[in-house]
This record gives sequence, structure tokens and C-alpha cells, in this order.
Amino acid sequence: MTDQQNALADALTRPLYPRSAHYDPVWVLSNLMGPNVLWLTEALTHSMSLKPGMRVLDLGCGKAVSSIFLAREFGVQVWATDLWIGATENWNRIAAAGMQDRVTPIHADARSLPFADGFFDAALSLDAFQYFGTDELYLAYLSKFIRSGGELGIVSPALREEFAVVPEHLAPYWGHESWSYHSPQWWRHHWAKGSLVEVTSAEFLEEGWRDWHDWNLICKRFGYGFYQPDIDMLAADQGQNLGFSRVVAVKR
Repeated sequence: MTDQQNALADALTRPLYPRSAHYDPVWVLSNLMGPNVLWLTEALTHSMSLKPGMRVLDLGCGKAVSSIFLAREFGVQVWATDLWIGATENWNRIAAAGMQDRVTPIHADARSLPFADGFFDAALSLDAFQYFGTDELYLAYLSKFIRSGGELGIVSPALREEFAVVPEHLAPYWGHESWSYHSPQWWRHHWAKGSLVEVTSAEFLEEGWRDWHDWNLICKRFGYGFYQPDIDMLAADQGQNLGFSRVVAVKR
């Protein structure tokens, strides 16, 4: 590797995410969409029970980086489903990674999924569920595609605790979409309605805000896409309020 690639690899190495550290850092950064999806995926798999051969829905997969990771690391079959990124673009990326036998790209809206009831052993979503999953009706819709006893897991931008008034230090950065950030306890309560699933864990990732902030700094340092307001917002907050929720449930 070049000196820059070595520096990138060092920057992207975290003790919490040993699997992620083995991936080409240029590939990871070239396919970025928001926070580091490999770190988020690995964090979620710490709380899920994925086994080889399982059928897994990766909902809102973006550029299918998480889907490739799941297939390679856990031997699962993944349906990489996204609305914003086309299936052909993702197929080319999947094939280049050698995962064409394990990852199937699907271009679909999360509210109009082309799957059979009970088809999946597990469904997960990384940095996407906040765009559709806060709908009171959505869990009932999504859960029908998961078999009884199958898992649902998300990692989503979060608040440590819900608030009605935006803290003063966050006000300059707080947009309407920020109200989709919710605490682990909010998600626990939201998913408990209707007894469709049993929530097995709902946690605030204590280092999540730092990973999010550092990732943006790494992108800025090495000339990849970054969002300065996120850097400033996370630096101002220092984990008081912002981070990620990791929530896992089993379908009853």
C-alpha cells in the first residue's frame, strides 16, 4: 500500500471493529454514504445471531457495502435493498467484490417490498430506518417479511434521551430531519406496541458519537466527502445528547 493508504488504514482501525479494519480503506471511503457503515454494521452484529446460510434483508443498504460485509463475514445470503441507489450500480460493486453468489441487489422503496411473507431469517437497517421506521404502521408491514423467531436489528442516529426543546448548543445545527433521531427507550416503546416483536436489546452506543465525528474528520483529512456542520455539531455536543441507537428484536 502507499503511504496514504497506510495512513488511511491506521485511521480506520478501531478496537471495537476488528472485522472492518480488514477492508480496503480507499474502497470504504470511495463508497461512503453518511457515517462509516462498516462500523455501524459490525456494532449491530455484536447483538444479533447471524449464521451461515441465513436469508437477510439489508434495508436501505445504500451502496451495498454493509451487504458485502455481512455476506463475507457471516456467510449469509443478503438481499441488498435500496431506493436511492440502483440495482445495476450495486450489482457491479457486488460482483467486483466477488460476492455475486451471496448478495442480490434490489431497487425498491422500503414501503413497497417485493418479497414473500416470512422469507427472511433476519432484517437489519443501518443509518436508514429513521427515514421510514418511525411510522406507527411500519413495523407491522416490515415484520410480515420475517419468519417467526427471526431477528430485526437497526443502528440509527439517536438521542441519549428524548427532549422537547433543542439544547442551545445544538440549535444552530438542528434541522427538521433531526427530529427523526430517537433514543433507545423511544424505539423500545415504539416496537413494543402491538406485541409484534419482543425487544431483546435497546442501547445507546457510548462511542458512537466519537466514531461519527472521527469519520467525518478522516474524510476531511483525506479529501473525501464530509459534512462540516456534523463535525461542528458533534464537537459541540461531546456525546451529551447525540450518538446511535442499537435496537434488536425477535418476531413473536
